[in-house]
Amino acid sequence: MSELYPIGLRLEGLRVLVVGGGTVATRRVPALLAAGADVVLVAPVLTPALHDLATAGRVRWRARRFEAGDLDGAWLVQVAIDDPAAATEIGDAARERRIFCVRADDRHAATAWTPAVTRHGPVTVAVLGGGDPRRAMAIRDGIRERLGEGALDLERPGPGVALVGAGPGDPELITVRGRRLLAAAEVVVADRLVPGLLLDELRPEVELVDASKIPYGPSRTQEEINRILVERAKEGRFVVRLKGGDPYLFGRGGEELIACVEAGIPVTVVPGVTSALAAPAVAGIPVTHRGVAHELVVVSGHVPPDHPASLVDWPALARLRGTVCVLMGLKNLAAIAATLLAHGRPAATPAAVVQEGTTGAQRVIRGRLDTIAEQVAEAGLRPPAIVVLGDVVNVLPSD
Repeated sequence: MSELYPIGLRLEGLRVLVVGGGTVATRRVPALLAAGADVVLVAPVLTPALHDLATAGRVRWRARRFEAGDLDGAWLVQVAIDDPAAATEIGDAARERRIFCVRADDRHAATAWTPAVTRHGPVTVAVLGGGDPRRAMAIRDGIRERLGEGALDLERPGPGVALVGAGPGDPELITVRGRRLLAAAEVVVADRLVPGLLLDELRPEVELVDASKIPYGPSRTQEEINRILVERAKEGRFVVRLKGGDPYLFGRGGEELIACVEAGIPVTVVPGVTSALAAPAVAGIPVTHRGVAHELVVVSGHVPPDHPASLVDWPALARLRGTVCVLMGLKNLAAIAATLLAHGRPAATPAAVVQEGTTGAQRVIRGRLDTIAEQVAEAGLRPPAIVVLGDVVNVLPSD
């Protein structure tokens, strides 16, 4: 077999015909849409995912078998059916019209191959394995891993700030984009709750600012963080503000964005996996469950319910039947439980506290609303911890 000629296709606004509506087509269509192609699907039936795209008008669906006229106006054909005879018919018709044809059933009979692909920001890496898809995917995966670790330093962001959510504690739960920007950082300003292994991966020349060691009280600390973000970016450096969980969920990310915008600094926001959902999940607690909880409220418990600075309507929470997740509420758990009980939340409401969820130090205590504070105190649980209240606590079997 002759060597393949690698090429990148600009498909924006150009018609691409996809024959077949099964799992192979489901995998191929999203990349075509991302490239801006005008996708026409020909298949008697579609998978639910493809059907949703057709219903939304993102693809055009011809609900029947292939006809030669379907090739009219097409620049590329993807044959995603497992009928060799029908695939050969489509391939022959495409060849007669000088239209490149990808065949899922027989790559050697095709005029074009789809490579194993990984994307890293603006960089797309496509690997052709000489007819061996497993080899191509293995090489692709190796490149993707090195790109994610920053071992292949391709990204050169300009001066600015990225507010990146590091996730709930397990370093593998940072998003792909978050890890990519972290690998490109010149300055990292990190919270106390950021997974330490992420910081261990930073290049030696990266300046690391430990935000938890900035002196003064809480308000001065935030002012100092804002100042550092703005100053480092104005020096022409790319700064990652690495925050535990999600940047905006009780993370003061909004304050930092405002400070940067007011200073004329470009800001990128990368959402993160919040511990409010992740910690209960890994502890075997789904925060919603069909027939059990149709509502979820996430609140901050960093100030007691009777404190004038509290913005939480605790009496209203007591009347809810669904799930309540309390962040930063361990110190005030006894007061929170007493307030909810006083306003009508049943004493037998299932309760759980998850300490350092998703990490090796994770601990879980289960009980009832009227006893959970005492149980937590006896067990010696410490922050960070998530409090979960509601029937979902007992939905799944526990260890």
